[in-house]
Amino acid sequence: MMIRRFKETDAAETSAMIANTLRTCNTKDYTPEMMEECVASLSPDSLVQRSGWTHFYVVEDEGNIIGCGSIGPFWGKEDESSLFTIFVKPEEHGKGIGRMIIETLEQDEYFLRAKRIEIPSSITAVNFYKHFGYDHKKGFEEPDEEMIYRLEKFR
Repeated sequence: MMIRRFKETDAAETSAMIANTLRTCNTKDYTPEMMEECVASLSPDSLVQRSGWTHFYVVEDEGNIIGCGSIGPFWGKEDESSLFTIFVKPEEHGKGIGRMIIETLEQDEYFLRAKRIEIPSSITAVNFYKHFGYDHKKGFEEPDEEMIYRLEKFR
């Protein structure tokens, strides 16, 4: 198993892995319609675009993509960053892959230069991120109008 930077040729496989993960893991917290909107927003083309403004990583095992995550500037700021698109194939949950992704992102230059890091978290993933020291932004413990929790960490 290895983690490496995303390549355009990874887009279709990564998008399919994300779609499967959303449909398998997040449907307990979101409606099917919301899941399909999210799946559509993470198409292969959108992942390629995302890789242009973030440092996007994939976890590969035996030639298959089993996880991904990215980090980029928070609205173009130099001293703030955001984590995005963190997914692990459902069959691989509990094996430390999510931890590997977070640790890689937290060694990236976008993380190291930031004083504050934000994560737009699904309801499903909030407790996972809390294990790494992320907490509710400004103490607001309810999801926003997009049904997303805004979490943050200060360095």
